[in-house]
Amino acid sequence: MPDHAVSDDPGVQAQLDRLATLSPGADILGLDRITRLLERIGNPHRSLPPAFHVAGTNGKGSTCAFLRAAMEADGKSVHVFTSPHLVRFNERIRINGTLISDEALAHYLSRVLDVAEGIGASFFEVTTAAAFLAFAERPADACIVEVGLGGRLDATNVIEKPVICGIAQLGLDHQSFLGHTLKDIAAEKAGIAKPGAPLVTQRYSDSLFPVMLDAAARNRTQWFAMGESWDAAIYRDRLHYRDDHGHLDTPLPRLPGAHQAQNAALAFAMLRHQSVIPISEAALKAAPLWAHWPARLQRLEHGPLLETLPERAEAWLDGGHNAGAGEAIAAFFTPDRLEGQKLQLIIGMLSNKDLDAYLIPFAGRVAHIHALPVPGHDHHPPERFAAIADLWGISCTPHDHAADAIAAVAGENQPAPKLLIAGSLYLAGEILRLNDQYPD
Repeated sequence: MPDHAVSDDPGVQAQLDRLATLSPGADILGLDRITRLLERIGNPHRSLPPAFHVAGTNGKGSTCAFLRAAMEADGKSVHVFTSPHLVRFNERIRINGTLISDEALAHYLSRVLDVAEGIGASFFEVTTAAAFLAFAERPADACIVEVGLGGRLDATNVIEKPVICGIAQLGLDHQSFLGHTLKDIAAEKAGIAKPGAPLVTQRYSDSLFPVMLDAAARNRTQWFAMGESWDAAIYRDRLHYRDDHGHLDTPLPRLPGAHQAQNAALAFAMLRHQSVIPISEAALKAAPLWAHWPARLQRLEHGPLLETLPERAEAWLDGGHNAGAGEAIAAFFTPDRLEGQKLQLIIGMLSNKDLDAYLIPFAGRVAHIHALPVPGHDHHPPERFAAIADLWGISCTPHDHAADAIAAVAGENQPAPKLLIAGSLYLAGEILRLNDQYPD
């Protein structure tokens, strides 16, 4: 779907306008276009710093954040490519840990777009090529590359010799592109496996064992699965990790939610099952507290958007939008955390996402649903949210703007309401912009 990216910088916006005209405005998987595009700019993907390639349905971005935190805690310089952005397009490309400057971003987009005529490259393919060009021309100890969609046919999968490949949690999402069963989706994700690059994964059901084993065998590499080659668990408010190299005892991640411990552990496993980038144990222990990844159970500040709420109100923001995300987010809001209350759920979701699957885990934890549109995108209408609210025996109120939903919660005169704003990364980006909390 179109990305609708905009920039306050005229130079970047000029290139984004060119990209909007050039690109087909749709997600089209395949490696032919990105390969031809990269050839025209000198194949920068063959000159990247040592690359860590990460796929998954949920958790891949957080895993990248933990990888980056560990490497930077050890004094390493790291480039990072992630998607989508929340507020500024620059968030997709980090050069040595810092968001790419507007000047550099405009420069690299221009160089790619200058030679892109006739290829029909997508928004993501042009962005990937620009990132790889920047990474190849700026020295760094390593680069971390997050898969955009799937794996096998994702534009990032032109990386020929990654140091290691990791796959986070798997679930049903993007079925029209990746298939309608977990086996189909697992096979697409495992398509990032490469000869000589160890494949490290979370723990999956036994039915997916042949899929991962086949991917490793075809690529003549080793598969290191959680529960087999490594493991991790939370014990006495610490994260305990173990593998053949020994035991690691670290603080729990600063990122909220028990699921983040699993993402941190996957990052540990990736770092400890490769030998190109040495990482000290001290850096691994620092990573859970250093890692930051916005719009993943992010506690919002009392900024401009939330100024009408009582000072004691708690507002959380998460961009998750599938069944696995719903389970992880709902599990975070325990009775103790809610302090006897129920959530005020402010939600908007793209129309191609399974709303029911996402919301099922929240049954019994929500006092009121406030339905929002997702600006610039096809989204579920308020009637869909109202139908679920009716099943739960609660009320649903539609709003045109996030500020209206916040004002409605504030008007209920609760001394300390608990809010969750959820359902879409696009909506999350809008919330951060309105609340003046720009990712950095």
